[in-house]
Amino acid sequence: MDLPVITIAPERSAVIRKLDSFVYWFNSDARHYQLVFLTSFLCYGISMLQWEYEPVVFAAAFSTCFITQYLFIVFKTQDLHSLKSAMISALSLCLLLKTNDPLIMTLAGILSISGKFIFRWNGKHFFNPTNFGIITTILITGSAWISPGQWGSDGQLVFCIGLLGFTILLNVKRLDIAITFFSVFCILNFIRSVSVIGWTTDVFIHQFSSGTLLLFTFFMITDPVSTPSHQIARIIWGALVALLAFYLSAYQFVNGAPLWALFFLSPSTILFNKFFPHSKFSWS
Repeated sequence: MDLPVITIAPERSAVIRKLDSFVYWFNSDARHYQLVFLTSFLCYGISMLQWEYEPVVFAAAFSTCFITQYLFIVFKTQDLHSLKSAMISALSLCLLLKTNDPLIMTLAGILSISGKFIFRWNGKHFFNPTNFGIITTILITGSAWISPGQWGSDGQLVFCIGLLGFTILLNVKRLDIAITFFSVFCILNFIRSVSVIGWTTDVFIHQFSSGTLLLFTFFMITDPVSTPSHQIARIIWGALVALLAFYLSAYQFVNGAPLWALFFLSPSTILFNKFFPHSKFSWS
């Protein structure tokens, strides 16, 4: 008995090929995932968490990051694909830096993008662009701040950020930094708050269900370009960032301590790359 022959219409076949092509293109660059996830987080904060925000401030972040990146592209790199990184920096500024002044956000955008072209070693920038822009803007102006409490402690949001961040880290092979930083930071704070001070575990869990901390863990400290290239170096470096962040938060009461710890220790990646040589990461 002859089996029936299944034919696919040419129009449907063309649609499938285009879909396969899009999936291949999307999976070819982890920045595509970052763009989708960060945009989703921003929309969630505005629509569901009812953030107070000024549209002109957000517009300043996007326009400044794009213009600054484009100028460096024209005069230096000739790589239009790096505009994706500018978009990621703009979204990160909108998510993590709080200010009501569009001029301050403009400064943050300029610093974020220009910093990665100015502070380089061996053809690689060693500051996370958004981290550099946020911290230097706070130091220069004194009129911007980090707001960890804006996310609340929604369990669904925590799960969402963790899952989506995990997907990106598998793509760029930086899961080791996220696990090291978060584990060391949590263990140290658990010992201090629960074992030493005597607080309940509910207080500890509330402290570590912050959207800002999880965004930092999965989307900032794991930047594949500005982190050490060798795995052993990354693990040591991630632990050092956690130690400094713990000291700043527990004993100096610094708001947004992980971001400050990353800023101070970012130049040390030069030494780690020197003593633990390894091939450099490239988005291409």
